Amino acid sequence: MAHIAATRDGFGSEIVELGKSNNKILVLSADLEDATRAEFFRDAYPNRFFTVGIAEQDLVGTAAGLSMAGYIPFIASFAVFLTNRAYDMLRLDVCYNECNVKIVCSHYGVTVGEDGATAQCLEDLAILRVLPNMKVLCPADVIEARKATRLMAETPGPIYMRTSRAPFPIITKESDPFILGKANILRGGKDATVIACGGLVSEALNAADDLIQEGIDIRVVNMHTIKPIDAAMIEKCVSETGAIVTAEEHQRAGGLGSAVAEVAAQKCPVPMEIIAVDDQFGQSGSPEELLRHYHLKSPDIIAAVKRVIARKVK
Repeated sequence: MAHIAATRDGFGSEIVELGKSNNKILVLSADLEDATRAEFFRDAYPNRFFTVGIAEQDLVGTAAGLSMAGYIPFIASFAVFLTNRAYDMLRLDVCYNECNVKIVCSHYGVTVGEDGATAQCLEDLAILRVLPNMKVLCPADVIEARKATRLMAETPGPIYMRTSRAPFPIITKESDPFILGKANILRGGKDATVIACGGLVSEALNAADDLIQEGIDIRVVNMHTIKPIDAAMIEKCVSETGAIVTAEEHQRAGGLGSAVAEVAAQKCPVPMEIIAVDDQFGQSGSPEELLRHYHLKSPDIIAAVKRVIARKVK
């Protein structure tokens, strides 16, 4: 296996595998099956694949109806199109009725790259996690994306997963657990905790490697489930390390950092920093250029770790 891969490829390969044994699984697309990797399922099971064209609202409504007929529909589009254009349908058709609809959105964050601001979704975690009955996943690598796809098929009710266009380092193992609402500690540490999701988990691990050379020992947590958030893990890390940094490819408001802060503020307040896009739209550029421009790289995590450690109660 390659050392880097896009998480959208994990969805595409796993949904084909799931389709072999479960003929209730359907895949629906809004004219972006190639980019989301829904085309893998289309090619394998053409009679269970449907495209509605560029009509995201119809996509959601159709999937809700199919779920009520006993099917397990996976709907695929870009994050910016599906979560923004079809929000009302996601809210009322899917969440209000607790429909068994699985939403898979690729092309999140600034690593969409040269497509620019109109195609870069930095709001999806905030939009989706506020909805009752919705669960929200953000896998760190292609292995987790496959596990998340399997979990979605096996777990009743609405679930959202964001997948990447850009390739990210493969940092988890096939043997690692992937349990809804249960974060994984990827690296132990005592001086501070970095809680990250998606592609920034690898940046957090890079930061840990650099910091240990300076005598700073940080814990790295992969929070692959944004909702339900693993409150027990947050409390454990706070009590044992006394400081937290979060890292995500999302707006600062409403995403992983906000979810972690909600727990920490109520249970165990400690110094905290949020690495995220600071109230800005994206722009055109390479993924690497944009990660650096929006301060989402390991040096930014390192600086934040040093700030929270300096603020710890002695």
